[in-house]
Amino acid sequence: MKSALPEIVRSLPRADIPFEGVTAYLSQGDGHQTVFMEFERDVNVPAHTHAAQWGVALAGRVDLTIDGVEHTYTTGDHYFIPAGVEHSAHIHAGYAAMELYDEPTRWSVLEVSEERDSST
Repeated sequence: MKSALPEIVRSLPRADIPFEGVTAYLSQGDGHQTVFMEFERDVNVPAHTHAAQWGVALAGRVDLTIDGVEHTYTTGDHYFIPAGVEHSAHIHAGYAAMELYDEPTRWSVLEVSEERDSST
């Protein structure tokens, strides 16, 4: 799969995202995180809550359920999930996104020895 992300993003530290078939890169700020993600396969994310999240679909499609309301976002669309609002997702293979989290510890850096083979 050809990456939707430029080299400047792919040179960032890898983020430890707990789903198979996802490659993610982490840009860390003092009070927030920006994560760039690409999905090689469909992924279902169960309902959960956390600090506020804003995202932009860079490629492909994601189906989000935010506070019980279903939404579909495709390339160029953006979304906002307020802090503490329950949400879930069905992410389609080929989806790429940039997401900003209003918390500095949402994701951690994937240690080199822990890197997952995103083709498995």
